[in-house]
Amino acid sequence: EGELRKFGLMRKSYLENHRRGIYSGLLLSGKLKEHLLMIQEQAEKRFDLLVAQMAEKEGVTERLKADDQMLWMRRMNNIRARAEEIVREEIFFVCK
Repeated sequence: EGELRKFGLMRKSYLENHRRGIYSGLLLSGKLKEHLLMIQEQAEKRFDLLVAQMAEKEGVTERLKADDQMLWMRRMNNIRARAEEIVREEIFFVCK
């Protein structure tokens, strides 16, 4: 058992609205929550990896955070937004 969070709920909404057959099949078989939790776990791992890789590549470090917190926060928010967009596309279009 687990709790559905952002990516799991996004996948559920996508299936309900755009892949009704898959949604119904998973629901009727009792495997919907298992599927959503699996996708959620994969998406969260992918998101964390992307954020770490982008931050490293762009030089968004703890040193920058210590020197200029506002700049660090702006850059991290931008990185997180881009990583979330990538993961969202993967959830919707790759995991069918």
